[in-house]
Amino acid sequence: MTVERIAPEVALRRVRNGVVLVDVRSPDERALGMAEGAQGIASAELLETVADRFPDTSSALILICQRGTRSLAAAETLFARGYRSVASIDGGTERWQAEGLPMQARMEDDDFLDRYSRQIRLPQVGLEGQKKLEAATITVVGAGGLGSPAAFYLAAAGVGRLRIVDDDVVDRSNLQRQILHTNDRIGDAKVASAQQALAALNPRTQIEAVELRIVESNVDALIADADVVIDGADNFPVRHVLNDACLRLGNPLVYGAVQRFEGQVSVFDAGRHRGVAPCYRCLFPEAPTDAPNCAEAGVLGVLPGVVGMLQATEAIKLILGVGTPLTGRLLTFDALSMRFRETRIPVDPECPACGR
Repeated sequence: MTVERIAPEVALRRVRNGVVLVDVRSPDERALGMAEGAQGIASAELLETVADRFPDTSSALILICQRGTRSLAAAETLFARGYRSVASIDGGTERWQAEGLPMQARMEDDDFLDRYSRQIRLPQVGLEGQKKLEAATITVVGAGGLGSPAAFYLAAAGVGRLRIVDDDVVDRSNLQRQILHTNDRIGDAKVASAQQALAALNPRTQIEAVELRIVESNVDALIADADVVIDGADNFPVRHVLNDACLRLGNPLVYGAVQRFEGQVSVFDAGRHRGVAPCYRCLFPEAPTDAPNCAEAGVLGVLPGVVGMLQATEAIKLILGVGTPLTGRLLTFDALSMRFRETRIPVDPECPACGR
């Protein structure tokens, strides 16, 4: 005698005749929808509390998960403990839905759950983490090579509000790497072009287009309410202004830079962790006078995509509070050799911005 494996339609008939159906997936998975009549008890919790919940080992139970693997394993464990009337649904919730069987009402609106379902399934994100992203504000400085991929992925990931700050217009030479813009928007303000592209990607994300150049007089107002600031600037003076404002206001700053075939990414969080985390001026105390920009030195078109994607990743991690951010570490990517290398950035006690 073994655990019975049954089809969803057989399970539905039994449930309507009074058999208990238990969804053993995690709460975040169940938020995406449960079979009609199911009660949610995660697998580990069920196995730990089954004697209290179902003291009669002759109780008829049906278990369901996403595809049938976890429910079968849990059912076999219960069978070994003496529960002889336990079954598992073959194909799980996916097959149940595919066969058009009735589902319970979902916990959030359908657009939210469908759009972000792959992230919600991640234990490190879940429903709570996705709601954190939706409540977050990120200021992206620059709608060019770095700001384009960073903003694109942040909008797709469900960040609730993106403030895009740039004073430039779309040029034909931008299109080789600045993926937010298109040929028919040449001459338009980059922030307007970015707003159009991002709104088309995810209408849930509020896009605030700010056609300004970051300077000392306006920087505080543009980043004060931001949970994270993305540095997509292309010059040292703006980066120093951003760094100093983030220090004053306690904003984490996600830095990125590209030139030719090489890119850099780091997180500067000295505003919240002074004396422990370095700031941008610990790495570059003063602006070099001879540093060429992309227009002068050139850049491989795909390189900003890699770096901007990494910046978006760091921003998401910071909002969710997961993983290890690049604080105090400079990640360098060499596209020609396809190698990453990491360099420690120490706190400079004589730093003109965050030092003593």
